[in-house]
Formats: sequence, C-alpha cells, structure tokens
Amino acid sequence: MKLRYGAVCICFGLMALAWSSTTRAQKQKPSVTVSTFAMGLSNPRGLKFGPDGNLYVAEGGFPNPPLTEAQAGLGGECSAGANGPGDYFGSTTGSRISRIDVDGKVTTFADDLPSSEASGLASGVADIAFIGDTMYAIYAGAGCSHGVPSIPNAVVRINPGHPPTIIADLGAFQRSHPVAHPTDPINGDFEPDGTWYSMIALRGDLYAVEPNHGELDKITTNGTITRVIDISASQGHVVPTVVINHGVFYVSNLDQFDPDQLNTQSVFHITPSGNIKVVSTGFSKVLGVAFDGRARLYVLETSYSVNSPGPVMATGRLIRVLPNGEQQVLIDSTPDDPLFFPTGMTIGPDGSLYISNHGFGPPGGEILKVEVKD
Repeated sequence: MKLRYGAVCICFGLMALAWSSTTRAQKQKPSVTVSTFAMGLSNPRGLKFGPDGNLYVAEGGFPNPPLTEAQAGLGGECSAGANGPGDYFGSTTGSRISRIDVDGKVTTFADDLPSSEASGLASGVADIAFIGDTMYAIYAGAGCSHGVPSIPNAVVRINPGHPPTIIADLGAFQRSHPVAHPTDPINGDFEPDGTWYSMIALRGDLYAVEPNHGELDKITTNGTITRVIDISASQGHVVPTVVINHGVFYVSNLDQFDPDQLNTQSVFHITPSGNIKVVSTGFSKVLGVAFDGRARLYVLETSYSVNSPGPVMATGRLIRVLPNGEQQVLIDSTPDDPLFFPTGMTIGPDGSLYISNHGFGPPGGEILKVEVKD
C-alpha cells in the first residue's frame, strides 16, 4: 500500500446508473447534521452494524511492548520495501474490536489482537463482517514483515471470551499467488504480508480488498481463498482500499500520494467474473464508500487538497454522487464539520452514515453520526 506516512490504504446489474466520469463536485449541499456518536477509540477503521443492532468497530490500536522490529529495505518475507512507511515495530497485542450500543456506550468485544506501527502510525485489525451471528475479522498489522512473525495477516473467526480462530492465512496466499504488477520488494513500497483494509460478507462468503498488491479476493469460511480480480493487472498501482456490494462490487482507491495523481481517484465497479470499469472519478484519497436506499453513492475522502498530494490533516470530505452523476460535497471539513483522517464508513439501520474519525495519527478516535436531509 503506497502510504509513505504509515499504513494509512463496481454495472450495477439491477439498475442502469449512467454516472459521468468527469462530473465535478458541486458547492450546493442538502441539510447535513454531524454529531459525535462515540468516543475513546484508538485508530478506528472498518465498522459494521451487527445482527443485534449494535455497531462494531475494528480498532488498529497501537502495539504493546515488547516490540519486534522488522527493518525495511532488506528484501525477503520479513521486510517491507524501503520506499514504504518505514521500519515496522509489531506486537501480538494492541488492537481490539469494540461494541457500541444505541446510546454510544463503548465496550470491548474482542481484545489482545495484533498491532504494528511504522512512522508512528498503526494498523491492527482492519475490518469486521458478520455471517449470521458469527463475526469474522481481517488483520492488516500482522505478519513477519510487520514485526508479528507468530501471527499472519489473516481472516479470523472471533470467539468472544476465547482466542480468535485463524480461518485463512492471507499473507501466505499473496506470496504464492503474486499479482501482475507488484512494486519493487527492496526499493519500492511492497509489503510481503499485504495491508488488508476492507472486508464484506456476501451469500455466506467473505470478500476482502488489499491495497498494496491491488487485489479483490474471496475467502470461504473453510479457508479457501480465490482471487476475484487482480486490479493491478489493468489499473496499475492504484491502491484499492474499500469494497462494498450493491448488486455488484464497488471498490474505491487511495492512490500513491503522487503529484501526477492529485484528485484523480475513482470508484470502480467490478463484476463477480472480474470485469472492471470506472463509474465515477475526480476524488481524493478515498477510504469509504456506501449506498443509501435511493441508490445514491457516498464517498469518504480521508484528505483533500488542490495542491498537496500527501495527506493533509482535517481536510477529509464526504461527497454524495447522485444517479445522474452529480457530485455534492456534504462535508468539507470547515471548522463547523471537520473530518480528521476519517478511515471508514457504513450506513446504519436508521439511514444515517457512521464514520470512523481520527483513524490515523494523534489520539482521539471517534465515531461520527451524519444525518442527511433533503
């Protein structure tokens, strides 16, 4: 995942959506109310509502001492590329999954999950998904190259009160199934264990997107992994970050913090057979997508700037894309409604958007509730 400042990384078959790839964001916006739903989180990332109606949040946390170092630029299975986030320091504990009730009360659902950091920015458990009443989680901060040699980046089944059960070793799959266009393992930003970011459940199986290598994979509950599409093969190193399903798969991307790619990020639609095309573009560093009940797409940008390709604090935006292609900026990070490195988004049972905020960097992780009225 091309994140130089740390591990901060689609034909809707049932309805014809003719989205223009050149429509620019408009200044007009409907009534938007932003409130703090929950506080006290540590690097919150992916979030989902469970079958019990509670909100569950994956928290990257921060690795607990003693730490294991994984130096970058050495090559091999235990070293990330020198042009990535830097040397990793990892631990088997430090990450967790929290449960948030309807009143915003936070309790720990699963604790002591692996976490690692590079350049002061951490990743641990990246996302969760439910199949029936069973929770599955995906690790992004584990594996030998992240300083956690005893635990792979994996899909795990969460067993409350007991250690997680590893279902599928994702790092091993990536090493044995390389993508078409990986970056240089010594001088690039290549990460042998991957930097998994987003996961969903669909018809009894799990689907996960991995930014650094650039792929969308299917994982069954018995541990079989198959590649839906090698995104790098057709799109290059675009750093795909998040996947949802709305008739087909929709995947967004972060890109490489390159001046030549300023505000050129996209939302792709991907069919189950692996066909890919752009449905909307002109975004900046996307880390969240969602659809509402009226087939309107919401795009969460973790950072926006008209002149800086790198991440800029407190510049996140929320954009709505209408079925006719019009883009509406709903939150533009003014002092009245700031988004500080938002890192995940989901639609709640009440139709509101729930956003992981302060997801990278300084303490202060929170969940924002966004109500859109129009």
